[in-house]
Amino acid sequence: MQTARDVLTPDALSMLVTIHAQGSFAAAARSLGMVPSALTYRVRNIEDALDVLLFDRSSRQAKLTVAGSELLREGQRLLEDIDAVANRVKRVATGWEPQLTIAVDSVISRSTVMELCESFFALNPPTRVKIREEVLYGTLDALVTGQADVAIGVAMENISNSNIVGALLGEMSFIFVVAPHHPLASMPEPLSDSLIQQYRAVAVADSTQRGNALTFGLLGGQDVFTVPSMRAKLEAQLRGLGCGFLPEGLARPYLETGRLVSRSVERPSRLLHISYAWRTESGGGTHGRALQWWLQQLKSPATRAALLERQQSN
Repeated sequence: MQTARDVLTPDALSMLVTIHAQGSFAAAARSLGMVPSALTYRVRNIEDALDVLLFDRSSRQAKLTVAGSELLREGQRLLEDIDAVANRVKRVATGWEPQLTIAVDSVISRSTVMELCESFFALNPPTRVKIREEVLYGTLDALVTGQADVAIGVAMENISNSNIVGALLGEMSFIFVVAPHHPLASMPEPLSDSLIQQYRAVAVADSTQRGNALTFGLLGGQDVFTVPSMRAKLEAQLRGLGCGFLPEGLARPYLETGRLVSRSVERPSRLLHISYAWRTESGGGTHGRALQWWLQQLKSPATRAALLERQQSN
């Protein structure tokens, strides 16, 4: 006996759609260029395999049963999916990747990344896009381990893989800030490390899974509140749960409204060189069209500036 997989072929589903659309077996047979008995035989084979009745035989019309209606509804969806897959395969054959994964560090402007995605999707590409939010070395690690195709927000000095190349996005300055009700907000400046060490720091956890995590701005012996992202760090410092350095662009609107206070410190100011990186193609091959598009956008000075300076829009 045939199974459901044997009988529920795209051709069979299309046949059922035609029977329902034509309203009778005779009309459907004419439309399909078949004799009515052959059409009836195929329908009975499907019913036997599923052990259900698809059409009510009490009238001359091809009236669907409840089970038949469900099969038709799902069958039409499957046929549409098959057509979509076929079209997708054809378009991928033109050089588009099936999927592009982008690792984005939490210091990068999320709204700017979404604007880039909006422009990319306007091209109606067959490429699916996956965004991974990463932190510190985890952003580069996602690229190194093959979990991402491009990484935005990496420190190029951490790159030792010859198959990975990068380009500078720009510089990002970090400033030491606290909530206005935090004890350090009223201490004499510049704040010394010995003074800062007495208060809890808020740190973003490195998202790498390989044990080579990075940390910035922490002092030995200092109490630390660890959070998963730069936005969570901002929230924690707004609430006075700790102190620490934040990107100037992220902190600026809160400094202007008085929800954060900038404090000068004895240690040198922090200025990071932020880059983006991608894998080279082995054998001198060319990149897929989706990656080419993203790399072209990242060459724009305006895009680079927005990725680094518009964190406050997140």
